[in-house]
Amino acid sequence: MPIAVGSKAPDFALKSKNAAGVSEIKLSNNAGKKNTVILFFPLAFTGVCTQEMCDITAGLSQYTGLNADVIGISVDSPFSQEAWANQHKITISLASDLNKTTAKAYGVLLDDLAGFGSTSARAAFVVDKSGTVQYAEQTPTPKELPNFEAVKTVLAGLK
Repeated sequence: MPIAVGSKAPDFALKSKNAAGVSEIKLSNNAGKKNTVILFFPLAFTGVCTQEMCDITAGLSQYTGLNADVIGISVDSPFSQEAWANQHKITISLASDLNKTTAKAYGVLLDDLAGFGSTSARAAFVVDKSGTVQYAEQTPTPKELPNFEAVKTVLAGLK
């Protein structure tokens, strides 16, 4: 069960890899500056996850226009995420939760996904500039996408 709206969002420091090299993505980097949309997805190189991240990339300006940074998090290695992003032209920030502590902290770690072991569920969170969760959704199954219209509505209501 995902952490509740009104909760303090757990901070994280996760590795990311792109052409510039390996970097660290922290939720706290947006504190006081931007709202953050956190999208947990089960695994790179899968159909629904690819559709979700490509759709978000295509509509990224809608989120930046609402003063929001979008971070996609999965249990894949940063190197797998980079290869996937390059192959599908995904430009949102991707962060590796290889040790699964962030998915667990947000209450969205699945014990086993179709025999592949533990992964994150598909989930969406909106965290405001003060670090408070303003929206939390875990989809009923990994094949279903979050309600992105609801995410944008919550973002539009934040200052």
